[in-house]
Amino acid sequence: MRSAYRVETVRAAERELMGRLPHGALMQRAAAGLAAACAAMLGRVYGARVVLLVGSGDNGGDALYAGARLARRGAGVSAVLLAPDRAHPGGLAALTRAGGRVTDDPYEVLAAADLVLDGITGIGGHGGLRPDAVPVTRAARGSNALVVAVDLPSGVDAGTGEVAGEALRADATVTFGAYKPGLLIDPARQYAGAVRLIPIGLDLPSVPDAEALQHADVADLLPAPAAESDKYRRGVVGVVAGSARYPGAAVLAVAGALRGGAGAVRYVGPGADAVIARFPEALVSDGSPAKAGRVQAWVVGPGLGDGAGVDEVLASDVPVLVDADGLRGLDPEAVRARSAATLLTPHAGEAAALLGVPREKVEAERLASVRELAARYGATVLLKGSTTLVADAEGPVRVNPTGTPWLATAGSGDVLSGLAGSLLATGLDARDAGSAAAYLHGLAGRHAAEGAPTTAYAVAEALPGVWRDVTGG
Repeated sequence: MRSAYRVETVRAAERELMGRLPHGALMQRAAAGLAAACAAMLGRVYGARVVLLVGSGDNGGDALYAGARLARRGAGVSAVLLAPDRAHPGGLAALTRAGGRVTDDPYEVLAAADLVLDGITGIGGHGGLRPDAVPVTRAARGSNALVVAVDLPSGVDAGTGEVAGEALRADATVTFGAYKPGLLIDPARQYAGAVRLIPIGLDLPSVPDAEALQHADVADLLPAPAAESDKYRRGVVGVVAGSARYPGAAVLAVAGALRGGAGAVRYVGPGADAVIARFPEALVSDGSPAKAGRVQAWVVGPGLGDGAGVDEVLASDVPVLVDADGLRGLDPEAVRARSAATLLTPHAGEAAALLGVPREKVEAERLASVRELAARYGATVLLKGSTTLVADAEGPVRVNPTGTPWLATAGSGDVLSGLAGSLLATGLDARDAGSAAAYLHGLAGRHAAEGAPTTAYAVAEALPGVWRDVTGG
């Protein structure tokens, strides 16, 4: 699992460690790891042309010391000082002693660079790059050089993932001690490139502020039937979805549910004929949810139109997933009053409507938005998007690392809802069900697309394969 910590937590851990180490030792650790990572990316250090973009803080010091190490191995290293009077003196002296130089013409060295180290701003930076840094960073990005960010890309917010102004997009980021939320969460994640963590000995809390599951974590969550299992012991998920206008939503939600580990799927709604034609194993009903039979979890909302059945499902005493049309006009008090778990799965537009803010605000402030929704509704919230986030009232926000832009296709969210609801029915709590479903759904999207357009139903069909990949089955 990748664990990320807020800026204040990382700084406190750094201060504690620096108090036990000789002066400057922690920066030297970071610089050694940074130089080694850059050397691996270059392949051949001797004769390589390296440019350091150096700001005024310790981030610039890390770049200077790393540059000195590369210079001692035969690289031609030039430093561009964006705040000459405040450049780290020890790092600058080390670079000069190693044969590096400070350049007065950043554009000349950038045009010929093989690698650019972005050490302009560190984890305390806010609000984008300063105007005087923008021409230099644009020249760096416009060159043929590999751009490597020191700790995180300059211009992004380390704690929130927000990008409030211009930022330097990196090909890779070498981060120290711990992941920062901004390296995992969009839009900042898009600027980080491939992220490598360099351990430097920080003593961090056991509970992070954000975390990203990996294969082993998801494998531990996924249900597996025992020898004595039957379809009812494995869990039954009810699906209230579809309408005369959107019968396909019912089919796709059931497609996801059938592949989510539950032993049976009960479908309730006007799409019964379409569902049973595609999935004869589904149990269908055109009555009300209360008369459909016992379930261990409900999914309500995909393609539902006027929202009929939402109130009845919310009144049940089992976990409920609410998506799409079920979210329209959703009453926070009705959700908070429930005795069982509730999982809300909005996209950015639906989240904006629930919060009463513009969609652009949700997209720019994804971490704050998902936390606010979870607090307001007293529910677990899965905020869909380029990085899907799962949050509840307590604990770290889960960041989904899988997916592909090709998942932005009609019906994809219906499959995800059915899958997550099925996992709820097997007994997973809302946070784990949402996280595991998002992970599998993202992998299935990659597998179904393989770099080309795909369909929601193809994503559903890819789920068994990725389930086996994750579990080793």
